[in-house]
Amino acid sequence: LYRGARCLYSRLAASRTPQGKTMQMTIRIAATLCLATALGACSTMSTISSPTPGTRLSLKDATTLTLPASKDLRGTSFGNYEFEAVDAGHDPFFGILPLQFKGGHLALDIIFFAPATMFNLRGAFPFYEIDVEQGVIRYKASKEAAWSEYRPNIEEIDRARAYFDDAATRPSGGTAK
Repeated sequence: LYRGARCLYSRLAASRTPQGKTMQMTIRIAATLCLATALGACSTMSTISSPTPGTRLSLKDATTLTLPASKDLRGTSFGNYEFEAVDAGHDPFFGILPLQFKGGHLALDIIFFAPATMFNLRGAFPFYEIDVEQGVIRYKASKEAAWSEYRPNIEEIDRARAYFDDAATRPSGGTAK
């Protein structure tokens, strides 16, 4: 795709006609818009809160947040966001953040660039609430929407716990804390 656009652009660059210059400008604008859309579609700014202020949330990417907080979470097709949430007086809560399926991205990836489906089919919800006491993750797609609740299953809890236990024993600053 890139080589084809570059070839077309170079042919038009050789043309000194007004139509060639108009086409050059159109290609530049279209390429800029495609790049901006692709970069913007790869992540979501998520607001993460907790019923207990001061809850500490550690994510798989070695980020630790004190809730409430906002975090830019990248889209993924195959990865997950394992987490460990800790608040005073409760055992740590482990799990995986629920992600939303992006059907529109799938359609665009199929039409324009199929290999992109490896990167962005699922993304974070804009709003999460981590309730350590009840062992529940609440999430929603918009501020006005009602919360959906999710309880991680035992396999997800074990996977997240194993990740953070392993991260805590890694040498050279590889901790998740």
